[in-house]
Formats: sequence, structure tokens, C-alpha cells
Amino acid sequence: MPEIDPVPLAQLTTLRVGGTPRRTVEARTRDELVDTLRDLWSENEPWLVVGGGSNLLFGDDDFEGTVVLVRTEGVERLPSPHEGRVRLRIQAGHPWDDLVAQTVAAGLSGIEAMSGIPGTTGAAPIQNVGAYGQEIVETLVEVELLDEATGGVATVPASELGLGLRTSVLKKHYGSVPERSAVILSVTLELRQVGHGDVPVQGAQLRTALGLAEDAAVSLAWIRETVLATRARKGMVLDDADNDTWSAGSFFQNPVVSAQFAATLPPEAPRWPMAPEPAADTVIPLDRFEGFIPPRPTSLPPVKVSAAWLIEHAGMAKGFRLPRSRASLSTKHALALTNRGSASAEEVAALARLIQQRVQSEFGILLQPEPVLVGVEL
Repeated sequence: MPEIDPVPLAQLTTLRVGGTPRRTVEARTRDELVDTLRDLWSENEPWLVVGGGSNLLFGDDDFEGTVVLVRTEGVERLPSPHEGRVRLRIQAGHPWDDLVAQTVAAGLSGIEAMSGIPGTTGAAPIQNVGAYGQEIVETLVEVELLDEATGGVATVPASELGLGLRTSVLKKHYGSVPERSAVILSVTLELRQVGHGDVPVQGAQLRTALGLAEDAAVSLAWIRETVLATRARKGMVLDDADNDTWSAGSFFQNPVVSAQFAATLPPEAPRWPMAPEPAADTVIPLDRFEGFIPPRPTSLPPVKVSAAWLIEHAGMAKGFRLPRSRASLSTKHALALTNRGSASAEEVAALARLIQQRVQSEFGILLQPEPVLVGVEL
């Protein structure tokens, strides 16, 4: 087992908080990762897999278990059965933004709008990462999983991962366990070959975010540069010198509510109708058909609401902090909880609890945390 000296989680997470594990293991190859996890599972030892640590709030107490650092890297180019497309198999520990930069440099389209997202590629499918209208579900073909229940390795198609709004069957949501306890070893994406020239921008949400007209054409490099600049203005690109980036990104999910409930919110609250679920086909046996087909029930699709707007309009502006606390809302974006220097996990959690309470009191919505919380209660 490739063991190193125990490393505090405060040094392994972008929020820079968290206690020290009893043991730290660094897996740099696929075989090391598989062997390490199988050994831990056979010993029934508490374990935690950490990639870039950008979606994790770890408690202040030390961890009586093993932290496994996934440091496997590499990108393999594969043929695609679809003309004009390429498949890439990426090792789980490969830095996500490095992958995006590589695909843009190769003229491959599909993840360029997700530039600047921290973390590793193996973590991306777990919460179906996305930005500016692109989500990994749109390009994900399959993942290679090491299953805790069996210790076996399986190739699982994207359709079996339950990918939804920042979720999957692999994600540990606050207060629950994942539907499937497994670790991603590699990720396979399918991207379009578009080259380095200007091409039409697909997706209305991406065009709106980039300020482009419907018929606009730009290069992948332009999209990447523009997205990185936009994220940097919001404090969403990691920078050691900027405390606004000492965060886990968006701390709360944008809530999805019924259209009826959304109508009770102030009219100026930003909202985006979700795509309606397709109605199930109605099957009527011929021997029962009486010449009448009942109408399908109609209902308005659910609505996604801006969590940042809810927070600010519940009285907590950018930069808000509790007295004497070293944690605060970002001065650039109300959805990011930040470490202003030597903050504790409890200080971050106390701020998160207050935000939840105020938003629920003001608007009747309980915001749900997006990061994985370990040893921390909200």
C-alpha cells in the first residue's frame, strides 16, 4: 500500500479545513488504487477517497481511518462508432481543467464551457458537473467502477448512473448514503471533432452566458478563455492569493420547486423552467378499446430557482460573515462560502446553517448543500 505521512484535510481541500486522518495513501496507478481499496474494504477500515478536494467539507476532528489520494493520470484516444467524433478514456485522477485544456487544444468540443472547474475527472460524473449549459451527462459514455460490495471492476454505461441535477447514484448526499458504493477508476467521453476555427455555438444557455447571438460562431479557445475570465470574476478559479477562491464553489444547490410554488416567490426572483418529463405511452388492448383515448394529464414542469438570489434577498449580501468568524460569503458571489484564513470547519458550517435558516424563514425553501459533508452537521 503506497502510504505517506498523514496529511491534514485542510491541506487537501479547496476550503482548507479539516482534521488529520490516521493514515494517508497516495495511489498513482490504476493497480495501486484498486489494490489499496480492496485491502481497506477487506479490513473494514473507515476510508475516504479524495481527488482534488474541491467538493468536500471535512470536520475539524481527526479521522480514524485512511484517506486515499487518487493521483492516477492519463488520456487514451479511442475510435468512436459515430462519424466526426472521438472517444477519450481518462484516468480518474487526471485534473479536470487540464483535460478541458487538452481537448480544446485538440479541437474537440463538448466540455469547453466547463473550463476552470477544479477537481479531478473521476469526480465529475459523481455529481454530473456542469456549467453554462454544458453537463458531463451530454458527453459521458461510460465509467469504469470498482464496486465495494464485490471488489470487482465493471464498465458501467452512463445510462445506469442516474445522472441528474448535480447528482448520480454514486453521490453521497447530505444525510444519506450513495445508492451504489463504488469508486471510479476511469471515465470515457465522446467529443465532436470541430477543429480550431469558428463554429456555431450549441445551446441557448451557453450563448446567453457568453453574450452571443443565435447565429454566432466562435472558436473553442475563445469559449474557454471567456469562461475562465467569467469564472475568475466570480472567484470560481482557484487562486492561492484570493480568499474568495478558498471555497467549495457553489455551496448550495439551486432548488427545484413546483411551478405552483415558484409562482409564490417574488416576480423578480430568477427562475428557469425545467424540461418536462416525457409522458408515458398509453397502451389500450384492442379488446378493450371503445373508440376513445383519454387525454394525457397536463402539468407545468418544475422550476429551478437561483439560490444566490434567495441568499442575498434573505439579508445576507456578498461578504457576509458572523461576528468574529473567519468564514464568510464570497465578496464576489453569494453562493460560495469561503475561508478568510485559518477558518474552522465549524465556522463554515455555522454560516451554512444560518443561511439555511434565513432562506427557509423568508421564502419557505430549505437549501441543500452541494459538497459532500464528512464529520460536519448542518
